[in-house]
Amino acid sequence: MARRDGPFDLAVVGAGIVGLACAYAAARAGKRVVVLDRDACANGASIRNFGFITVTGQPAGDCWRRARRSRDVWAEVAAEADIAIEHSGLLLTVRRPEARAVVEQFLGTPMGRGCTWMDRSALRASFPDLDLPGEGALFSPHELRVESRTAIPRLAAWLEARWGVVFRWSTAVHAVTPPTIETALGRIDAGQVVVCPGDDFATLFPDTIAPLSLTRCRLSMLKLASPGFRLPTGVMSDLGLVRFGGYAALTEAAQLKARLVQEQPAHLANGVHLIVVQGADGGLIVGDSHHYAATPEPFASAEVEALILQEFEAALGFTAPPVVERWTGTYASSATETAVICSPRPNVRLVLVTSGTGASTAFALGEEVTADLFGLIQGDAA
Repeated sequence: MARRDGPFDLAVVGAGIVGLACAYAAARAGKRVVVLDRDACANGASIRNFGFITVTGQPAGDCWRRARRSRDVWAEVAAEADIAIEHSGLLLTVRRPEARAVVEQFLGTPMGRGCTWMDRSALRASFPDLDLPGEGALFSPHELRVESRTAIPRLAAWLEARWGVVFRWSTAVHAVTPPTIETALGRIDAGQVVVCPGDDFATLFPDTIAPLSLTRCRLSMLKLASPGFRLPTGVMSDLGLVRFGGYAALTEAAQLKARLVQEQPAHLANGVHLIVVQGADGGLIVGDSHHYAATPEPFASAEVEALILQEFEAALGFTAPPVVERWTGTYASSATETAVICSPRPNVRLVLVTSGTGASTAFALGEEVTADLFGLIQGDAA
C-alpha cells in the first residue's frame, strides 16, 4: 500500500546543492522540511564540479551578491558539518599585457575590493612552490574550495542530524499540487514546495520552463595525480577573463578577446577556460570545456582534453601530472540569466541555476526563496 507522509511545511524536490540550500534556510527558520530525490544519492552537477565557491569574476549584480553571501554561509556550514575547506583564495595568472589591463580595470571596480595585483617577485615570495610564468597574477582572498563528492553527502547528513530535515531518496516526483505531492512511493503532504530540477526540463512544469529558452551545457573534467606539493589557492588563467562575466563585461576585455581569437581559437571554440583546485589526497581537479545542446552527447573528446592540459601547462609552468580520472557533467544554461526563480502555481517555486554557479550562489538563493515562500524578512531565513 502506498504510504502517505507528512504534513511538512516545505517539500524540496531535488537534493543537489540548490535543494539542500533551500532546505537549510527553511529548517533554520523553524520549518519542518522534507527533501525528495529520484536517485539514491546526489549524482548530478553538484558532485561533478570543482567544489570551488567562486566570488571574484562572477557577473555584477545578483550573481556576485549571491556568491558573496553563499561563501559566508559555506564557511559557517563547513565548520559545523565536518566539511573540510581544502584551500582558499584564487590566483588568476596573467600571461598577456591585455589580460593585465583587464585585471587592473577590475581592481578599480567595487567587485575588486580586497583583491590585489601580485607581480612575479611577490608571487615567488608568497608562494615559493609555484613558479608561474607571465606577468603576475590577480589574487583574491574570497574563494573557498570543498570536495564536492564528500561535501554534498555530508551536508545532507548534517541537515538530517542537526536540523531534522527528512530525506526521501529513490523517490520520483510525478506531480506537485500543494498541499499534495504525488510520488512513485505515495503522497507527501506539504504546504509549500520548492522544485530544483537541475537540467531536467521535462518532468515537472515543462510549460513553465519552455519559454525560458534554456539549453544544457556539457563540461569535461579531469583529475590529475598529485604534483608533489600543495596549491595555496585555486588557479585560473587569461582565458577566464573572457569567460567570467565580472571580467568579460569590462571594456578592456575586448582587446584580450581579440588576441585570444588569434592565438587560441580552438580553446574559445570549445569553451575552454582553466580552473585548477586540489583535493585532500593531493590530486588536482582540472577543467573545463563547455558545449551546448538540448541533449548533449556523452562523448568526451581527447582533443578537448589536450586543450585543457595545454592551458594548464602554459598557466602553471610545469608538465601536467598523469590523468587519473575523467568525467562529464551537464547543467542548465541561459544566454541571459544566471538563475531563474518562477512561481508556476501558488505555494510553489521553481528554482534553476542557469550559469554553472550552483556551488557559488545556492545558499543565498535558498534564503531568498524561503523568505519569499514564507513571508519572512530576509534575515529570518539566514
